[in-house]
Amino acid sequence: MAPVGKLYCVPTMYQTKTIRSVCALAGLELEIPEYKHFSDNQKPEFLAKFPHGKIPAFEGANGFNLTEGAPIARYLAGLAPNSGLLGSTPEDVATVDQWVHFAESEIATFTDVITGMLNNFVPYSKGIHTFMAEHQLRSLNTLEAHLSTRTFLVGDRITLADIAVASVLQRAVVVTADAAVRAKLINTVRFLETIVHQPKLEAIYGPTEYSEKALQYVPPKKEKAPAPPAAPKEKKEKPKKVAEDDEEDDGNLVPEEPKEKNPLELLPKSTFNLEDWKRAYSNKDTRGADGSLEWFYANFDKEGFSVWRVDFKYNEELTQVFMSSNQIGGFFNRLEASRKYLFGSVGVLGQANASIITGVLILRGQESKAAVDCAPDFESYNYTKLDVFGNQEEKAFFEGALAWDLEVDGKKWADGKNFK
Repeated sequence: MAPVGKLYCVPTMYQTKTIRSVCALAGLELEIPEYKHFSDNQKPEFLAKFPHGKIPAFEGANGFNLTEGAPIARYLAGLAPNSGLLGSTPEDVATVDQWVHFAESEIATFTDVITGMLNNFVPYSKGIHTFMAEHQLRSLNTLEAHLSTRTFLVGDRITLADIAVASVLQRAVVVTADAAVRAKLINTVRFLETIVHQPKLEAIYGPTEYSEKALQYVPPKKEKAPAPPAAPKEKKEKPKKVAEDDEEDDGNLVPEEPKEKNPLELLPKSTFNLEDWKRAYSNKDTRGADGSLEWFYANFDKEGFSVWRVDFKYNEELTQVFMSSNQIGGFFNRLEASRKYLFGSVGVLGQANASIITGVLILRGQESKAAVDCAPDFESYNYTKLDVFGNQEEKAFFEGALAWDLEVDGKKWADGKNFK
């Protein structure tokens, strides 16, 4: 059978899972070309077919193009009427549509916005978080009541409604529907397990991760604003006093408390000039005979500085690549107080909904905390010291992060930022 068309997508998107599941059950062959988000969808040839640059995007073999997940899934289900995916009566067809829209508007929307707030992609609001969680729970309770007497949402066979709802539920049980909530959604969890473990769908959905506790917002520590400089006082001449008065006045003077120095300032002088390194990195090619890496190896002081791998602890919460890149930028902004002690090259590896944040830091001293704890969110990352002179694997990681061609577990560098 010839493919019905091409689907440009990211595999972990719930819309992608819905579309691929439809094709699997309908017996349709779908071509999924290699696709790099925020790159391929910005090319003129892509925008000529899909002007909004949005995925999933379907390019039909007959020249028919379509975007938005639900319409693509419905169109493909319609190409195989005998599959029963759209229902067998006008009433069933309308009910299938009802549940597909319910999945997106009453479950997925709340999950997406809450995820955005938790990851600082959307300004956080406790009121909005509570409102959305409560309204999603109401929707889940509606679903639970409906499934209490049914195996499937519409009729006695699996339909597009079941596929669409299962796709959004699989994400909700990670973000919002934790163990306490799921304890009251026995039929909903049973339904989810039934759909994702269908023999033809299991590989598409992959394993379902259930969170024990709903993801919560962790506010950054408040940074104290520097006190405005005091206005200079007018110098007043002291009136002449007798000797005993002078002695008494001197006794009332309180010596000013010395300002506490940054512990990194107390380290022995280093031969490695961080500002010179930043200039070399900015002005030279990273790799090559006269590249910045060669400069680094020739000038680095292993006693005065150290190299660290940095890894975000909560990669499962990452969604869009550009949002993850913005998160790195926010982290770097909060490291401003350590600019004279620190250099960084950190990136997003992978693609939307399947990415990690990792990279390297070059910092003053032999401990990472003194340089990074000025950022309120420094504890959201793991720090591992690297031996770039004695360990070839760690050296390759370091060089890849600086050259922005790092690859980890099959995930390639998608975007990154420097702190310099």
